[in-house]
Amino acid sequence: MTKRVLPDRPLAHPGTLFIDGTWTPARDGETEPNVSPVDGREIVPVAQAGAEDVEAAVKAARTAYEEGPWGRLPDHERARLLTRVGELIERDNDEIALLETVDMGKPFAFSSTVDVPMAARLMHYYAGLCTQVDGATRAPAGGQLAYTRREPLGVVAAITPFNFPLLLSMTKIGPALAAGNTVVHKPSPATPLTALKIAELFEEAGVPDGVLNVITGPGVALGEALVEHPGIDKIAFTGSTTVGQGIIRKAAGTLKRVTMELGGKSANIVFEDADLDAAEELAFFGIFYNKGEICTAGSRLLLHRSIHDGMVDRLVTRAAALKPGDPREEDTLFGPLAHRGQFEKVSSYVELGQKEGAELRVGGGPFTPEGASGAGLYFLPTIFTGVDNGMRIAQEEIFGPVLSVIPFDTEEEAVRIANDSAYGLAAGVHTNDLRRAHRVAARIKAGTVWVNCYNLYDPAVPYGGYLASGFGRECGPESLESYTQTKSVWIGMD
Repeated sequence: MTKRVLPDRPLAHPGTLFIDGTWTPARDGETEPNVSPVDGREIVPVAQAGAEDVEAAVKAARTAYEEGPWGRLPDHERARLLTRVGELIERDNDEIALLETVDMGKPFAFSSTVDVPMAARLMHYYAGLCTQVDGATRAPAGGQLAYTRREPLGVVAAITPFNFPLLLSMTKIGPALAAGNTVVHKPSPATPLTALKIAELFEEAGVPDGVLNVITGPGVALGEALVEHPGIDKIAFTGSTTVGQGIIRKAAGTLKRVTMELGGKSANIVFEDADLDAAEELAFFGIFYNKGEICTAGSRLLLHRSIHDGMVDRLVTRAAALKPGDPREEDTLFGPLAHRGQFEKVSSYVELGQKEGAELRVGGGPFTPEGASGAGLYFLPTIFTGVDNGMRIAQEEIFGPVLSVIPFDTEEEAVRIANDSAYGLAAGVHTNDLRRAHRVAARIKAGTVWVNCYNLYDPAVPYGGYLASGFGRECGPESLESYTQTKSVWIGMD
């Protein structure tokens, strides 16, 4: 069993912000310890930005966009720089993965093979799109000439969450820069380390000063300062629906563009004709991957009544055997929750589920791995049966390893239950009936539907939500639409 060890100096510039190409302390000198959910120990001090730091970061980004080289840089040169960032991410794969692991609790087995390689692929993909931000010629009546230009918006504020700190940064920074914008990035205060590491790589790659700025610190205060700042042209946000609604309201004051990747309560439907072995595997990792701290988690498992009991027994047995462990160990598949607030939230929902009358079949409480200090935020994989879709544990996003199992009898009932939610981020359909697969996928109100698979992603495939799960798309060429604006140019031909 190999255990990865973080170096004594995991960041080149601890306790600083990255503004205008310079590593600088917060203006008031404030720092806070960054504490690992693995064992409760401090990793590094993290600078706590304030209003003056926000002002400096926005000014740097605005200058780089309007006066610096970025706005005038040829498309192929932007592509070269983003490609170089991707190469540096690949070079430092294990170092970045370990930072993500100790900061967020994600097992190294996943951060090193999924998150960091995908981050590099995102940079390479958006490098390829740099030269494809183009317009079209039109032939209006009257014999005149008209053409369109797709131009960047200006300065983008990327506000990212704690659960996929690296990837959800890249899905915003990549298209913003490919389109010619500049960025101020505010990572989650709980998991800022890979954002700072990526800034180091941007500096090493030779990306011009001010193009990417990273400010760390108190989430609410910094987020509101960015949303209300007149120098920010767009907010790209991933997080809870409640926070997203507040951002939309505040952004209206300055008519900012916004894209929202918000919460989810995804229905994962297993029909009686499905490959049950494959469905079991997909249902299990659909909820317990990343400890359930994933917006698309298949947290509502809808099982046809004829297979319900047998499938539940199999899942309960697997969940009982999946014990949380130190995510730095390479054979660990299930680590601690990301921070104390999330641990307490998950605990409260387990209590609520029992009060609502659901049956707790497995898990439901904290766990201390063998040899651990007891300070880690480990929570057992949890399964509830006897769940009615109207219960709060079936309607509200828990964002943890808690599965609600709901039986159904007919296809019509399954679709109705799946759509009986405020959310519409993702869904799963498991069936060997091709016609049913297409029929159900078309009727489910969700931005992504996986058929006989789950939690698959690719930089070329757009991702986003319906309903209270937000709007706008990340990944794919569609993502560039929300980072550009269209200008029409008329040429008089008379």
